[in-house]
Amino acid sequence: MRKDQLHSISNLRQERSILRNNLTPAEEELWRLLRKHRLGGRKFRRQHSIGSYIVDFYCASEKMIIEVDGSVHDTPEAIANDQVRDEKLQHLGYKVIRIRNSEIFEQPEEVLQKIAALFKNS
Repeated sequence: MRKDQLHSISNLRQERSILRNNLTPAEEELWRLLRKHRLGGRKFRRQHSIGSYIVDFYCASEKMIIEVDGSVHDTPEAIANDQVRDEKLQHLGYKVIRIRNSEIFEQPEEVLQKIAALFKNS
């Protein structure tokens, strides 16, 4: 797949829009913390598509993907699917970080520190 065909594929536009308009409470909170270049001046996008995947948050300058995981990610099938997805995205050169819903609400500063620690020039 060519690089220009990898991001924001048009056939996923409607699904991305639906997801952006229906964020989970944890995604809403993390978006509040990340938006407007609040973390290290980096720009994050929410519900961005890369290939056939729609990722929760994406920072192009860092090639970083942030996935927010709740209990639906705890089943054996979901764990296996997430692992395959992460491996494929990492193979394409992306850093993938998974954050639990509870971490966002209980330890927001630690979450931001964990993300910033993965920045290239942090």
